Amino acid sequence: MMNIAIMGRKLARSSLLLLTAAMLAGCNAPAGAPAGDPPLAGAKIGGPFTLTDQDGKTVRDTDFAGKYRLVYFGYSYCPDICPVDLQKLMRGLSAFEKSDPARGARVAPMFITVDPERDTPAALKAFVSRYHPRLLGLTGTPEQIAAVAKAYVVTYNKVPGSAPDRYLMAHSQLAFLMDPVGKPLALLPLDDPSTEPDEGAPDKVAAELAKWVK
Repeated sequence: MMNIAIMGRKLARSSLLLLTAAMLAGCNAPAGAPAGDPPLAGAKIGGPFTLTDQDGKTVRDTDFAGKYRLVYFGYSYCPDICPVDLQKLMRGLSAFEKSDPARGARVAPMFITVDPERDTPAALKAFVSRYHPRLLGLTGTPEQIAAVAKAYVVTYNKVPGSAPDRYLMAHSQLAFLMDPVGKPLALLPLDDPSTEPDEGAPDKVAAELAKWVK
């Protein structure tokens, strides 16, 4: 069963990367633009949302005006990949905060569930508290989650398990860095579990944050 879930996740990731490349081909800055432009500049990723955090409070995208946003989609019942990704992303953010507290404080980290059926605010509160003191866990109605996932071009689907409540969620394995007005800047590095190198090591995450957060 895990192989099916990982395969679905990898296919979703590959599809989104291909789609992103296609969007960039149509939305890129004019020829001759500086080579240092963010890799996702001009991509139609992100948008308005209204969700609920781990304390039961309503959270809107406008609450983060002036902040960079680190956005990762996953689910708290994930048996392996999501916890590892979050640990490395948050360790990378912590390293960046330590090296440059002022810029680090401008990054708002958030975990958006793709499993609102099980990821209640209480479930998310216990989950996100393991990784970073400022990490927001966001849930909502199935319709709200579907809308925000669509805005971020994230795909997900339920994979049946050994019991009705033991299903897995195959989903895009991506971490977005958004600018202070909510426009996409870059994808933060994540590890591909099928390869030997650690593509998502915390030092690589910290280096990518240092590159784009001003």
